[in-house]
Amino acid sequence: HGKLAEELRDIIDAAKTRLRQDATGKLVPIGSAAKPRGELVNLLTVTHPAGRLSDMVLDAQASNQLQRIIKEQRLLARIKEHGLFPRRKLLLVGPPGTGKTMTASALAGELGIPLFLVRLDSLITKFMGETATKLRQVFDAIADIRGVYFFDEFDAIGSQRDMGNDVGEIRRVLNSFLQMI
Repeated sequence: HGKLAEELRDIIDAAKTRLRQDATGKLVPIGSAAKPRGELVNLLTVTHPAGRLSDMVLDAQASNQLQRIIKEQRLLARIKEHGLFPRRKLLLVGPPGTGKTMTASALAGELGIPLFLVRLDSLITKFMGETATKLRQVFDAIADIRGVYFFDEFDAIGSQRDMGNDVGEIRRVLNSFLQMI
């Protein structure tokens, strides 16, 4: 009976990674509601990563912190019952090649939720106010669709704040981004 129980548990765990709960609590396939629609199609790239934290080489401190975040997300309903909320925002900092994107992908894989890459090339436009509007659309999607949203290389906006030909638009976009977070 033990062998059968293990096999059943593995089958159920595999099915859970392909399903998610919608707003009504009903289980639906991951791909069904996790696709960006409308203008978000150009702003977000969605993937369903299979990578895990065990695929990464991490020091003990980083591993413990990421495991805690995963545990909080998995116990989401229980935490909310007590009027609390799990962590929802992470700032991954480091030079190129240190695994920021891989970490976001592994977190999505561990939680069985989609990874949304925010495409800065489509987000930033030359028209006044349009970038902040698109940024608002992304944050509205964050509220509606559960997933890992990864703003890769967003520091590019911060580094452009002091440009001589800037009319203040990049500063307003950065301020809007910081307020939305």
